[in-house]
Amino acid sequence: MTTTVPPVTASPPIRLAWSAIEAFTRDLATHAADDGLPETVVGIMRGGMIPAVMVAHQLGIRDVRTVEVTHTVTDCVNAAKTSAPATKNPASLGDLAGRDVLLVDDIAGSGATLERTCRMVEALGVRRLRTAVLTLNRSNWPGPAAPEERIDYIAKETGTWVIFPWETTDEPKAPTPAATTTAGEGPMPQQRAGSPSDRDQS
Repeated sequence: MTTTVPPVTASPPIRLAWSAIEAFTRDLATHAADDGLPETVVGIMRGGMIPAVMVAHQLGIRDVRTVEVTHTVTDCVNAAKTSAPATKNPASLGDLAGRDVLLVDDIAGSGATLERTCRMVEALGVRRLRTAVLTLNRSNWPGPAAPEERIDYIAKETGTWVIFPWETTDEPKAPTPAATTTAGEGPMPQQRAGSPSDRDQS
């Protein structure tokens, strides 16, 4: 059974643009390549999958794997964390024995998610394992060891919560039921793009 840990109060969150993500993934790919090309890139679901694919493309690596490890209770800004990262479907990593692996995530706070995933990957008998994150939230880092001692490649350090371009701050919406018609009725008229009610839905 896991318990919920309240989030650390920090500065207002920052929102990153796609241009920043592209620059950060190029930086991670360059540093990884300088240390020798990995054979496999592993992305931590969900957020780490997008930078993992981008880094893999920039490195020319076609072997991309995923594993789901979560540490926050919700997707909300400054969400509370569980007492320990939770893992789902570790079999998705496949056979990594003897391989040079680059593990990628979107952000590190306490480093617990990366540490948990590293142990899983190392247990599969990899030859070499390196870690890379787009961003590091220093306000959550526990110390005393510096982040650079536990994470191989860090593109950007911040002091607050980060909102990535693939995330939303809105609550998830319930699916809208498909429109139906009754006998004798025609289909519902199409709404013009850009109408006021269209804009209200955004």
